[in-house]
Amino acid sequence: MNTTNLSPFKRTIVGVQFLFVAFGATVLVPLLVGLDPATALFTAGIGTFIFHFITKGKVPIFLGSSFAFIAPIIMASQRWGMPGTLAGIIGVSLVYFVMSLLIRLQGRKFLNRLFPPVVIGPVIILIGLSLSSSAVDMAKDNWLLAGVSLAVAILVLTLGKGLIKLVPVVCGIIAGYIVAVCIGKVDFKDVIAAPWFALPPALSDFHMPQFELKPFLFMIPVAIAPVIEHIGDVYVVGAVAQKDFVKDPGLHRTMLGDGLACLVASYLVVLP
Repeated sequence: MNTTNLSPFKRTIVGVQFLFVAFGATVLVPLLVGLDPATALFTAGIGTFIFHFITKGKVPIFLGSSFAFIAPIIMASQRWGMPGTLAGIIGVSLVYFVMSLLIRLQGRKFLNRLFPPVVIGPVIILIGLSLSSSAVDMAKDNWLLAGVSLAVAILVLTLGKGLIKLVPVVCGIIAGYIVAVCIGKVDFKDVIAAPWFALPPALSDFHMPQFELKPFLFMIPVAIAPVIEHIGDVYVVGAVAQKDFVKDPGLHRTMLGDGLACLVASYLVVLP
C-alpha cells in the first residue's frame, strides 16, 4: 500500500506507530546509560526541528538516541563525569561538520570511496546486534508479554492486509497491553501521582561542558559509527520514499543538520 494515498485518519494511525517506535528507541538509550528519559525526548524534539530546518523539511527523519554511543557515554561519564563527556560530544559534532564539508566539496564519489555500501550495511547490522543482550535482559522479566507482543507484530506484518499491515508495532503493543492487564501487570499509581507538567531534571540542573583533551579525543573516533549509520538511514529512507535525498537536499545538508542537532540538543543525550 502506498502511504501517500492514505486518508488523513490513516496517516495519523501510521504516524502514531512511528511515535511508538521512535519513543522506544529514544528512551532506551538514556535508561541504559543512567540518564533521564524525559531529557532524551525533549532534546530529540529540539534536534529534529533543527534537522528539518537545515534540510528544508524534505527528509522524513526523526533524530533519536544513537545506540552506538551507549558504551562510550557510560565509560566517559565514569572517567571524566558528565561535564567532560559533554566536551567529547562537542567533538562528535565537529566530525559531522567536517564530513558535511568534505561531501559538499567532493560530492558523492568521495562518499562512495570512503563508505561504500558493503561497509555501511554491516556497520548498521552490528549496531543493532550489539543491543541483542539488552533486549533479552528486558524480555526475560516477563517472557509471556514479550512473546505475545513479538508474535502478534510478526503475524500482522506477514498476514495482515490494508492498514493493519502497516501498523504491526501498534498491534503488538495493544496485544501485549491487553495480556498485561489480564494478568495484573498494569499499575497506574505512578502515572496518577506524576505531575501533568514538569521540566526534565536535566533542564533544571544544566551541565556546562568542561573542556578536556582526553574525553574530546576519546569520543571523536566513536562518531564514525553514527556517521555511517546516518548515511545508511538517508539511503534507506530515500529508497522507501522513492526520492534521492543524497542529491536533494543533499547529504551535506543532512549531515550538517545532524551535527547541529547533536551540538545544540545533546548535552545529556547523543543524537544520531
